[in-house]
Amino acid sequence: MVHAIEFRNVTKTFKGAGYSAVDHVSFTVEEGEFITILGSSGCGKTTLLKMINRLYEPDDGKVLLSGTDISSVDVVSLRRRIGYVIQQIGLFPHLTVGENIATLPKLLKWEKEKTAARVDELLIMAGLAPDEFRNRYPSQLSGGQQQRVGLARALAADPGIMLLDEPFGAIDSITRTKLQDELLALHGGMKKTFLFVTHDIEEALKLGTRVMIMNGGKVIQYDTPEQIIRNPADAFVRSLVEAARAKEQFWERFV
Repeated sequence: MVHAIEFRNVTKTFKGAGYSAVDHVSFTVEEGEFITILGSSGCGKTTLLKMINRLYEPDDGKVLLSGTDISSVDVVSLRRRIGYVIQQIGLFPHLTVGENIATLPKLLKWEKEKTAARVDELLIMAGLAPDEFRNRYPSQLSGGQQQRVGLARALAADPGIMLLDEPFGAIDSITRTKLQDELLALHGGMKKTFLFVTHDIEEALKLGTRVMIMNGGKVIQYDTPEQIIRNPADAFVRSLVEAARAKEQFWERFV
């Protein structure tokens, strides 16, 4: 069976480190899944994500996309097939919202009419009226609006895979909840494969069709949210679940 993404015994150790950031990790992701990757800081989740678009190269093992070893693929063409969204957003401050979204279509030499239509389509999808936002600059947007533009830019060339590295981590809780709901609706309508890194267990359980829990560079549990809640694999996973339950119990005191 050909998987959308496959890691085969992948290890990554950074120079000078006494441990592996990613330690002999193997897993598969099927096309159209929404995988959340959960763990505390330094557990290897961002390193794992960055090996999919070759921002980092593994020391051992293989990463495959649709059955092809990505080490044999031209890195520029690979990255053009993958959307990438980060917490810092990374919009170009000197370009308008429309120009930011059009960055990759321009590199791909799309016709101007096609690019303009795609920009407006993505702004509408992101809940930003094209006539109002197309010609604004990033500094004129709120944090939530900037994150929407970053997501639209990542989707511009219609990638099959989306990598999202704590994209809502710096956003207030009300906007974050709204963006989570919008992202779920977006994923449901697009049938793309999403990998979403977070350190928030509630976010991971809410968004993921499956959740990958990492600790010390290893995958501790990789299962549906229901199975993780009912059958935590070890004490670390159990502590995460209990922390989420404690929050829930806190709010129940006021109902």
